[in-house]
Amino acid sequence: MSLGDKISNKAEELGGKAKETAGGVTGDEELKAEGRADQASAGLKGVVEDVKDAVGDGVEKIKNVFSK
Repeated sequence: MSLGDKISNKAEELGGKAKETAGGVTGDEELKAEGRADQASAGLKGVVEDVKDAVGDGVEKIKNVFSK
């Protein structure tokens, strides 16, 4: 995962936490739910990027084995 992706995901996660907190303070259940959804989205994007990184690492290891 690139540094830009990590920063973007973290910003989305923190924004979601802020929305959830604001919704809780104001009693706005819709805002609170939106914040939770933003956090879940950021988490899912992080997992997808981790899987892509792992697959890429595996491909590189296989290339190295066959190039010897």
